[in-house]
Amino acid sequence: MRVPLSWLRDYVDFDMAPEALAERLTMLGMEVQSIDRVGADWRSVVVGELLEVGPHPRADRLSLTSVRVGQDGEPLSIVCGATNIHVGQRVPVALPGAILPGGREIGVTSIQGQQSHGMLCSGDELRLTDDADGILILDDDAPVGVPLEQLIGDVVLDVDVKPNRGDALSLIGLAREVAAITDGRVRWPEVRVPETGDATADHVRVTVESRDLCTRFVARYVDQLRVGNSPLRVQLRLAAAGMRPVSNVVDASNYVMIEMGKPIHAFDAATVGEGHIVVRRAHPGERMETLDHIDRQLTSDTLLIADGQRPLGIAGVMGGADSEVGPGTTAVIIESAVFDPVSIRRTAQRHGLRSEASLRFEKGQEPRLARLGADRVAQLIAEWAGGRPAVGAVDTNPAPDEPRRVAFRPARISRLLGAKIDGSQMSETLARAEIAVEPAPAGPGDGAETLVAIVPPHRRDMAIEADVAEEVIRLRGYESLPPRLPDQEMPHYRPDPYRFVNDVRDLLSGRGLSEIVTNGLISSAEHLRLGYAADDPSTIRVANPVAADHSELRRSLLPGLVRVLGTNERQRREDVAIFEVGASHAFIDGDPRQTEQLAILLHGHSAPPSWVEQSRAAGVEDVKGVVAWLVERLSRRELRYRPVDAAGLVEHPGRIAAAIVAGADEPTVVGRVGELDPRYLAASGVRAERVAFAVLDMAQLTGLRPTEVLVPDLPRLPAAERDLAVIVPRGVTHAQVAEVISQTAGPLLVGVSLFDRYQGPPLAADEVSHAYRLRFQPTDQPLGEGELDEAVRRVARSLEEQLGLRVRGLDTAGGA
Repeated sequence: MRVPLSWLRDYVDFDMAPEALAERLTMLGMEVQSIDRVGADWRSVVVGELLEVGPHPRADRLSLTSVRVGQDGEPLSIVCGATNIHVGQRVPVALPGAILPGGREIGVTSIQGQQSHGMLCSGDELRLTDDADGILILDDDAPVGVPLEQLIGDVVLDVDVKPNRGDALSLIGLAREVAAITDGRVRWPEVRVPETGDATADHVRVTVESRDLCTRFVARYVDQLRVGNSPLRVQLRLAAAGMRPVSNVVDASNYVMIEMGKPIHAFDAATVGEGHIVVRRAHPGERMETLDHIDRQLTSDTLLIADGQRPLGIAGVMGGADSEVGPGTTAVIIESAVFDPVSIRRTAQRHGLRSEASLRFEKGQEPRLARLGADRVAQLIAEWAGGRPAVGAVDTNPAPDEPRRVAFRPARISRLLGAKIDGSQMSETLARAEIAVEPAPAGPGDGAETLVAIVPPHRRDMAIEADVAEEVIRLRGYESLPPRLPDQEMPHYRPDPYRFVNDVRDLLSGRGLSEIVTNGLISSAEHLRLGYAADDPSTIRVANPVAADHSELRRSLLPGLVRVLGTNERQRREDVAIFEVGASHAFIDGDPRQTEQLAILLHGHSAPPSWVEQSRAAGVEDVKGVVAWLVERLSRRELRYRPVDAAGLVEHPGRIAAAIVAGADEPTVVGRVGELDPRYLAASGVRAERVAFAVLDMAQLTGLRPTEVLVPDLPRLPAAERDLAVIVPRGVTHAQVAEVISQTAGPLLVGVSLFDRYQGPPLAADEVSHAYRLRFQPTDQPLGEGELDEAVRRVARSLEEQLGLRVRGLDTAGGA
């Protein structure tokens, strides 16, 4: 909101520099965004008096004038092309050497053979008004020779009024803020309507059909007026405040809107059928042309001001072109109402008509301003346009406004603000904002002092105790609060719920895998390739999908990983090592469930080839190693694998295993690892045939993480190792062999590793030789050779008895 300080001084006294006032208003929450000085860019522009106005001897459209610009000195001869000048007028004169806005320099020039010593200025050339055709005519009592800046110059503050302070969107509202700063008093304009003749009710009837959207409607009638220009002082004030002067009648309503914050509209009384004003919702299919000359389609949600036959204006937003006040208007009906803020905002947005009036209606209106604003406009029209206001007004709800009462506890407000302020100090502070305070009625409570703030109707932003606290410190000054550190106990440590997931991401990224994020919505075709029927009731489908490719919530992360693999193939990047942590979704027992998963996919070289050694293709063993390493880092537990049947056409038969972690009660299956079926890859548009993958359950992994990690003592004795070669027939897995060794080698066994595998002569075609290295770690005394040999023989006997294996090069009966 633009605030001319000369206009603001009509309502409150203050003796502060504009910069100091701007700083104080900003500290009050009324941020001043800029300070503009009207007239600061005028140089050598003074008030002159026209002594002579005659025709130019050589130009029909020019006048030759004689202008007095001071008490002493000769009059200046100036050539002028305007037609609105005559002898005796006071006008702005740019003297030779003057500089006008925009850097325009004025000198002595010759126009059609006549010397022109300066220039008579229009309002547009001084950037005061939009009138560029005529000279700016000053008041008759303007002192000759006085610099124009001194006479009509001004300082304008651009104030950013916050949405909850609609009462401050007026000069009187900001005068209240200045009075709170200076401990001054606000002066309201003296409203006296010169009523004569018959009553307003003889000319105007008002029917409010939509009382929920219009709580009060006040109408006044003024006739015998003459539409013309407003006084220059009014035009300059409106222009400085950002409003374009139109005419004395329209300017009167705009003047009151800036002054009091009350939007008011004047209708040409001759266009209102039978003087009957109807406030109603628009009828279906109804149309009207607004003041901007746009024909608008109305809806039933639009509140209208109408007569008995047609709309006259959109309530609170803009009037209609048919009822506009024009040069021929001789009588007007003044409308001053209170409308529902939500309805006005929605209407303005629907029609793209955000106006100064709708801006104020949207923030709520003080009901008493309806009558006061109508009277003030009638008074100004009578003063500026010579109108005759009829006696009284038509008022649909003249009941007085009741102030809001808000209870507050000074002790509680002191705690909120962090400063000790007693109740009497708060009462004195609130009084500066016209808020009275009284003791609360006696009643049950905690015994603390309770007061009641009597909030005037214009302060719609104060409703609860916290609002009172904000108002107290706003008026006292936020800078008055003593700086201190918080003295309350800090909250207890709360573990990060995403810590485990972030650890998984960090570990896999450090291992060389790239994290991807794919869309949680996939197509039904991708679910079909996973083996889910098109009408599977467990699949969660989108009611209105944006695209067919994003119509169902994914039940597995694999389609996204395979899609990324295909993208890399098309861009000739064959080496892919990626992972994703995400959610899968399905209906379980009729309820939607979300499962967090970790999916890994490897394809291409296991490591980049180099001159030292050749690389090999990544396979199941690589993804098994990544998963086993990850589980060991996260849970300090050993991971084992068990062959399982392939699921549908997604997993490769014979190359799929369950990942199992041994627990205290029973083993925990954390996921599956293996290769993808080449048929599934081909159906997904991928050329690769061998792709290793793993899908793990994040909930199971999280449950494995220990609450505390015990670090064992470093061994004081050296470890001992023994190698064992076993002939393994087809059908016996490494996991079975390792489990038997772990169970029978004794408590000193700390590690079993498969370090060699041989298949060929002299072994049978269905036999494989596995070489295992057993690592024993003594605790209190070194291990003897006999103890080690006995442990190895015990393992060998168990392998023969439980799995039917043959141990190479070892006498299980007692010697090697």
